[in-house]
Amino acid sequence: MTDTIVALSSGRPPAAIGVIRVSGPAAFAAVGALADTLPEPRRAGLRVLRDAEGAILDRALVLCFPGLGSATGEDLAELHCHGGRAVTAAVEAALVGRHGIRAAEPGEFTRRALANGRIDLAEAEGLADLLAAETEAQRRTALLAAEGQLSGRVRGWLATLAGLAARVEAAIDYDDETETAGAGDVRAEVVALAAALSMLLTAPPVERLRDGVRVVIAGPPNSGKSTLINALAEREVAIVSPIAGTTRDRIEAAVQRDGVPYLLSDTAGLTDTADPIEAIGVGLARAAVRAADVLLWLGDDLPPPGALWVHARCDLPGRESAPMGAVAVSAVTGFGVGVLWDRVADRAGALLPGVDQLAINARQRALVRQASEALADAAGETDPLLLAEQLRIAHRVLAAITGADATEAMLDALFSRFCLGK
Repeated sequence: MTDTIVALSSGRPPAAIGVIRVSGPAAFAAVGALADTLPEPRRAGLRVLRDAEGAILDRALVLCFPGLGSATGEDLAELHCHGGRAVTAAVEAALVGRHGIRAAEPGEFTRRALANGRIDLAEAEGLADLLAAETEAQRRTALLAAEGQLSGRVRGWLATLAGLAARVEAAIDYDDETETAGAGDVRAEVVALAAALSMLLTAPPVERLRDGVRVVIAGPPNSGKSTLINALAEREVAIVSPIAGTTRDRIEAAVQRDGVPYLLSDTAGLTDTADPIEAIGVGLARAAVRAADVLLWLGDDLPPPGALWVHARCDLPGRESAPMGAVAVSAVTGFGVGVLWDRVADRAGALLPGVDQLAINARQRALVRQASEALADAAGETDPLLLAEQLRIAHRVLAAITGADATEAMLDALFSRFCLGK
């Protein structure tokens, strides 16, 4: 029999309200022992909670959600208590051990929802991302996944594949006896489905929203790189000095702007040097330049291909005019910093999932790629038996997106990201 679990599901106390969740076959019996009587299902009722000796623990709202209609797919009760540490701890202590109840593990409520068919694996992954969201873009994208946008798309693909496979199987079995469409008639639909999967693979991955856009500031020594990163970050990130070579290591600063995460990197000046320590810094700078999503070039010579050319220190005499195509910036006065951010944001927009755009993670992307390859092979098959086999492969790997054949290790890794009570 499944254990009954309990955990505080609201924020860390002290808080105005502390929501304690109890899920499992003994949930109603245990809560009923504390509250004396239970309210009607899905209706809140004010109850006095008492421990085993009859001492009052708290006055709380109690809600009961029976069986398959609950968030976990099993009997679920919620106690909306006062949110002090002592109150929530006392109520939890009164429940643990009663009727075999134990403390929940991180993510165990959601894991039960998955096991009981209330959500699928793609929705659970979206919920994990939603809980970890720190920017507006992360929140929007994660919410789409948690609400089933990807799952709905996958169900549509699976239905299409099932129909195509049935037509091919019928053609194999009854080719000489019926007017059933043959294998060749489904190839155009296979190609169309493969194209839809390929388009999804070209979209920016969801990890972009978590890792951020890598903006690297590069150029020769003493070109204003450290001053610029401080201006872009709006805080003192790097040491600023007129002495060339002050920055020897890569300095990074995480910044959120308009709901988008950025990782700004200040680098050592790019120069030939005999100093072995400085040479290490130059090597790190060159590696950062190669890995940049957006490169800001502060040199007075022409920038590398694809870089944004920044004419820094435009407040100094003799530097008032920027070269054609460069953005004039004074990190000291703030002139041009907003324009530069706009140019960076334009570049970043092409690297991030758009609003309401379906975005998939690395695990899902690998499965979509396998299915796309199987469909590409299917479209080129002349043997109906081999065509049917490729359709079965595509169906199997797409079904894995929503949790078919999910391993315990995979689930352990996913739900370890969740907090207690979720």
